[in-house]
Amino acid sequence: MNATQVKAADERILHTSVLRKLLGRPELGSVVGAIAVFVFFAFLADSFLRATSLSTVLYAASTIGIMAVPVALLMIGGEFDLSAGVMVTSSALVSSMFSYQMTANVWVGVGVSLLVTLAIGAFNGFMLTRTKLPSFIITLGTFLMLTGLNLGFTKLVDGTVSTKSIADMEGFSSAHDVFASTITVGGVGFKVTILWWFALVAVASWILLRTRAGNWIFAVGGNKDAARAVGVPVTKTKIGLYMGVGLGAWISGQHLLFSYDVVQSGEGVGNELIYIIAAVIGGCLITGGYGSAVGSAVGAFIFGMTSKGIVFAEWNPDWFKFFLGAMLLLATLLNAWVRKRAEATK
Repeated sequence: MNATQVKAADERILHTSVLRKLLGRPELGSVVGAIAVFVFFAFLADSFLRATSLSTVLYAASTIGIMAVPVALLMIGGEFDLSAGVMVTSSALVSSMFSYQMTANVWVGVGVSLLVTLAIGAFNGFMLTRTKLPSFIITLGTFLMLTGLNLGFTKLVDGTVSTKSIADMEGFSSAHDVFASTITVGGVGFKVTILWWFALVAVASWILLRTRAGNWIFAVGGNKDAARAVGVPVTKTKIGLYMGVGLGAWISGQHLLFSYDVVQSGEGVGNELIYIIAAVIGGCLITGGYGSAVGSAVGAFIFGMTSKGIVFAEWNPDWFKFFLGAMLLLATLLNAWVRKRAEATK
């Protein structure tokens, strides 16, 4: 074989290797879908490409993406959490009511809220690993309990279904800056939640791809019995993943509180499905062992583009859920096709 033939063979090997890596990425299908959605609304809505519109889309995506990231990690670990939506509201309620009733600096309430949400996550993980019941049953029970506690405890303490204003309390301004401020770039305002979202994606990606804990997450999601047999701490990993969801709920809850000053106790119901949808659109499998944090971010971005693109196109927003459901089915089918192609190239 001469030098030219060797070079050609090397190029074919390199090309195949790159293609295999590309097809093996969980977020490939969602990236293709995101490009399609972007082009679709760019043609239909003139205002969609404006910088202010991008800011609005990113904000809508970040409010979902902050929770979609830990939910995606949990799904990669083979579980899911139906209490994630109401846990966000619980986080905000605890922070607000503790600060108000104790007449404390609001940062005290923020700290207590963090401990409470992490404890709820640990409770879900502990119950799952000890009882061996499906995560559907465990987290459905937590969902119902938190829904009742949010409403009942708020009415017991405050006498209404919403919390009292804490806007005039010490520490509110600085907490607002951290969780709900607007950063101006080039004359366009971007919510600080976008930075929180990007930071979580970066940290979660590092954990999944660069740490031993990331290997454990994929292992327990793929086959927990086999993972346990080779020394993976399955119980600690699953509890840690649920606590990660609690951390995301805390961040989202503080944003909710410091954006609006007061919290309605009935909020958050149904949002857990949106977080799961974002993760699935991003390439996570319901069965576990496959997915990425970047994919969940792309899924959340698709959600943001769709929810705001319909408004920019001046369509009836009642159609939003239809488009969301259609995207879920199409993304799942596309992700399945990509996986088959990836396996065929091996």
